Amino acid sequence: MPTYEELGFGRGATLTGDRARSVFGQVMGLVAVTMAFAALGAYIARDVNGGTSFLFIIGAFGCIFGLQYATARGREQLAVALLFGMGLLLGMFVAPVLNYYANTNPGVVWQAAGSTAIFVALMGSIGFAIQRDLSAIYRFVFIAFIVVLVFGLITLFVAIPDGNVIYCVLMLGIFGFFTVFDFQRLKSASYNMAVPIAASIFLDIFNVFLLLLSLFGGGGRR
Repeated sequence: MPTYEELGFGRGATLTGDRARSVFGQVMGLVAVTMAFAALGAYIARDVNGGTSFLFIIGAFGCIFGLQYATARGREQLAVALLFGMGLLLGMFVAPVLNYYANTNPGVVWQAAGSTAIFVALMGSIGFAIQRDLSAIYRFVFIAFIVVLVFGLITLFVAIPDGNVIYCVLMLGIFGFFTVFDFQRLKSASYNMAVPIAASIFLDIFNVFLLLLSLFGGGGRR
């Protein structure tokens, strides 16, 4: 899945009161619309052959890089369009998986969605409550993300008992931290960081949902 290093991190001036609530509302509104585009993409590509999914993920990465470029140059409308395009393409990327579960065990999809909402709400609340700057810790967690990602790739080729369960649980811990970190950034973000932070939070939600879907759907069992 796309990661966070490409999105850019910088903090804007600290906001308080009505302006802080305005930035929060803007970011969460962008996240909600991006999720709607992801759902639309999953519907559009529900019958697409899974072998072509790599084209969608390449396009999503292109949107991430383009979003970073547009934000750095103050092209807010372009950045927003690329954010929505990223959501659409990622929805198309996972469409075969969602279509499979929707046809074989639709309850798992709702279970994963509900659990994702609770997970993100809890981690987001922790992010708003924590006063300590987590930027230094982020570097170590990102290294852990790379290590666990490599472990997950190994489990595709080497039979490790409960390997996918271990992978999913570890990744949930890592994305839990990413969610805390992103909501802490949101607490002190300026308006020009709304789109990149919305992209980060969307990716948190997207990846947590897929991990929970794998666990609840039995994809985490060997």
